[in-house]
Amino acid sequence: MTTHTPADTFPRQYARTLRYTVGAPRSFSVAPDGSRVVFLRSRSGSDRANLLWTLDTATGEERVAADPVALLGGGEEDLSPAEKARRERSREGSAGVVGYGLDGSGRIAAFALSGRLFTADLVDGTTAELPAEGPLLDPRPSPDGLHVAYANTAGELRLTRTDGTADRALVRPDGPNVTWGQAEFIAQEEMHRDRGYWWSPDGDRLLVERADDTPVRRWWIADPANPDREPAEVAYPAAGTADAEVGLWVLDLDGARTEVLWDRGAFPYLARVHWSQGGVPLLLVQARDQRSQRILGVDVETGATELLHEERDDAWLELFPGVPAWTPDGKLVRISDESGARTLVVGDLNVTGADLHLRSVLAVTADEVFFTASGGAGESDPEPGWIAAGRISHDGKRLSWEAANGRPFTSVTTAVHAAGITVRATAEPDLPGTLVQVARDLPEGLVVDDIATIASYAEAPVITARPVFRFAGERRIPAAVFLPTGYDRERDGLLPVLMDPYGGPHGQRVVQAHNPHLNSQWFADQGFAVVVADGRGTPGRTPAWEKSIAFDFAGATLDDQADALQALAGEFPLDLDRVAIRGWSYGGYLAALAVLRRPDVFHAAVAGAPVTDWELYDTHYTERYLGHPAERPEVYAANSLSGYAAGLERPLMIIHGLADDNVVAAHTLRLSSALLAAGRPHVVLPLSGVTHMTPQEEVAENLLLLQVDFVKKSLGI
Repeated sequence: MTTHTPADTFPRQYARTLRYTVGAPRSFSVAPDGSRVVFLRSRSGSDRANLLWTLDTATGEERVAADPVALLGGGEEDLSPAEKARRERSREGSAGVVGYGLDGSGRIAAFALSGRLFTADLVDGTTAELPAEGPLLDPRPSPDGLHVAYANTAGELRLTRTDGTADRALVRPDGPNVTWGQAEFIAQEEMHRDRGYWWSPDGDRLLVERADDTPVRRWWIADPANPDREPAEVAYPAAGTADAEVGLWVLDLDGARTEVLWDRGAFPYLARVHWSQGGVPLLLVQARDQRSQRILGVDVETGATELLHEERDDAWLELFPGVPAWTPDGKLVRISDESGARTLVVGDLNVTGADLHLRSVLAVTADEVFFTASGGAGESDPEPGWIAAGRISHDGKRLSWEAANGRPFTSVTTAVHAAGITVRATAEPDLPGTLVQVARDLPEGLVVDDIATIASYAEAPVITARPVFRFAGERRIPAAVFLPTGYDRERDGLLPVLMDPYGGPHGQRVVQAHNPHLNSQWFADQGFAVVVADGRGTPGRTPAWEKSIAFDFAGATLDDQADALQALAGEFPLDLDRVAIRGWSYGGYLAALAVLRRPDVFHAAVAGAPVTDWELYDTHYTERYLGHPAERPEVYAANSLSGYAAGLERPLMIIHGLADDNVVAAHTLRLSSALLAAGRPHVVLPLSGVTHMTPQEEVAENLLLLQVDFVKKSLGI
């Protein structure tokens, strides 16, 4: 870990280092023979350009496999609008090599730079640029290493040979808004599926998505600070409106096509695709209301599909990384809520129970499934927020944990496994950054760290986070409390409180780690007791905990913030007469909701990029939790903010990036208009050129300082 620049303030360093991720290793893969680990990492904590690296598992030696500076001749990267949009969807802020694909042997890596196609031979150390019609997206080598497929901004899926002798279109768009081989907006933003094509295990054909966004409503995102610029057109599927039409085709390398057939009317969402040697290709398709879904097997010769499993839930069905999948001997692997707990299912057998809450499947071997999980109901957990990597036999009789430094129950931020090699990144509350270890399996099912630790070049933070973890109140709400550095209760007395939640689905903030809590610690060091609470609706506990917010965002999520605050005040020096709340995105919604609905508890709020009108947010997310607006208009009215505008009696600052195409600025403008119509004073801070991601370094410090100043004045500090 590198040292910081002495002149750095925390806000500037936090923004410049992309939350201390610059210089940290990431995007790990293990070669199928276990001979090497492949990963990305930049040269330092101040250089955002990732290089492609390998680690030799026999010697532990690291080697640069591809250097973007050398490959581009020192020139600047030129990103297409499509690539910028893809990075926005994946919250990707780095540069250089941001992703790669491997062939079946793990020898050939393909990646894009400046919309151009490059390959690296990871054995002999050579790199090459291949002919390609760019700007291109998502290049992936065939398993046999003979071809690289890629999508481009013209909507084509193309194929080039790795020897550089040919480049051709495998399929071209058959309409003005059609793309082949690219995940549509909803898949990228909400399903966490960023791929639009999949190679067969033999490399002789592909499954390819065809997406047509003609039915999707068009929005225009303007830059008011530069009125001479034409607004950007965005196909945005808002709740209750049409989604893109998505289909799937089998494409042979000679261009022959076979359409994959399923009931797309009843199950329009293509959520997951899996193709391995264990069986036929698997599809996970969802109904629009996400209360039913099917796992289908595909006959690649005819395109017909066979129903393998169907699941229903009165609230909704979650999607998980790594499943569905096959075991090598043809058993279906999935994660299910059917038993009331979130369990791992192999074939027809639940191999885990209610004591674990499954998060993802990392790998499936002939004997075991590698997974991540947290503590289920959590009744016996000493502290909240742990996420562990484990492995379990197909019959559920042998379970072991991938311990890091002898501690199995820590916070696993990422892990991969193949060929008896496990790579895992773990974090701990008292250690900045992450520890990335490469370990080899032992026959008795244990793991020993006998290979290497992959170095991190990330900068050391200029401050130290000191979270104190608790389960708060009768519902045991996971919480973390932060006090100012050097605080003395006898000298300093009660502290004004700043609630700092995300508080919504897929947004766990209370984790056994250090760096995720730095922002909260910085606010504490400005003179506050900061409380982060993961109430109902946040992940990591039980399905019932997550799904208790069905059709009601404004109830449980807000109640749990208030209840956690009251419970923690019995132990910590919280001044309940001076309580502010801040948040971003869903946290921004929750912050504004707090002062509108509970001014008796919350005395000021800063709402960043808040969703204020749920009919302006996208289909797959919003309808999962609130239903279809045409069927439940009363739910949308009760959970949107403008209807509560007349009740504002506390100070409210709203911050919004005007270039945000995820939570568009119309959310803030509509709430502001309703507040003005009701005669309620408030503050709006527009950020020109800023998207939904972290603001640029030069504005980050002042943005945080303005929030602190607003809160202090509002609380009379």
